[in-house]
Amino acid sequence: MDIEIKEHTAPGYAPVIDYESWRVAVLNDCEELEVPKLKTMQKHLLSDEVFVLLKGSVTLFMGGCGDSVGKIRSVTLEPYKCYNVKAGVWHTHTLAPGSSVLIVENRDTCDANSPTVKLNERQIEELRACVD
Repeated sequence: MDIEIKEHTAPGYAPVIDYESWRVAVLNDCEELEVPKLKTMQKHLLSDEVFVLLKGSVTLFMGGCGDSVGKIRSVTLEPYKCYNVKAGVWHTHTLAPGSSVLIVENRDTCDANSPTVKLNERQIEELRACVD
């Protein structure tokens, strides 16, 4: 077959295409990514992660590099632009209802090479302030 057509329409994250060393996934809005429920950040040690807004409204939150999350800043994605979160940068995201984002990352990106940390109360307030 000379073309592969895949989609993901359910809530949450799902890889849709794996090829050699890279993976394309779709992330759709889901309850766990609503701002009041965001309490962690992760970083990928071996891969940058590229986000492309497909529809709706998506906000990326970044907390710098290093052993712990630093000052939190945010960026609201614009359609047709590629946002490359570099390897080692703490991050999370929120999606408004009905929103979807395309994600490109290394195929071997997983929990073993993507540490997650709990945010403290000050960091959670800082994150929430980015969208108020």
